[in-house]
Amino acid sequence: MKFFLDTANVQEIREAASLGLLDGVTTNPSLVAKEGREFIPLLKEICSIVSGPISAEVISTQYSEILQEARELAAIHQNIVVKIPLIKDGLKAVKTLSNEGIKTNVTLCFSPSQALMAAKAGATYISPFIGRLDDISHDGMKLIKQIVTIYRNYGFATQVLVASVRHPIHVVQAALLGADVCTMPFKVLEQLIHHPLTNSGIERFLADWKTLQSK
Repeated sequence: MKFFLDTANVQEIREAASLGLLDGVTTNPSLVAKEGREFIPLLKEICSIVSGPISAEVISTQYSEILQEARELAAIHQNIVVKIPLIKDGLKAVKTLSNEGIKTNVTLCFSPSQALMAAKAGATYISPFIGRLDDISHDGMKLIKQIVTIYRNYGFATQVLVASVRHPIHVVQAALLGADVCTMPFKVLEQLIHHPLTNSGIERFLADWKTLQSK
């Protein structure tokens, strides 16, 4: 499974990249707005840190405008993947962009039928939002299982990118179901590393070693 960081915070990205385990980054207008910086310079800086895919989202909702914005974003750097909302004009744009060789990440997916349409349009990634489904008492991971099954049934190349990840259990469940990518906040990436028994074990080893050295 690939690990993407869902953030536009350069400090978080640099720290995650230093682990050597970061495969890419996903951003969106909300995450960029939190940073209080101009979008394009921020995007270029992120591309200079991470060698993997960097998702940048269009804000247009009409076909021709989505295409124009997507082409401009893709021209910034070879690693840019254009995020496009799962709407009719968005799918139409994905098909066109796919034919042009521009990678796309179809976002705001909440059903298997939507995921099927995105794959048929040629999306590079599909982003099901599992946390938001959990928030309204739906089983987000059930959606991941359905999408993975459908894609395997028909050999679609579209990668399942699990989004709206809220905690480490989401990551583990997605890995068990065979999802291709998990994109997560920095705090979740850190939580994946830690375990209280690991910490207590280290403390005990160090205490025992200190006792041994004092003899």
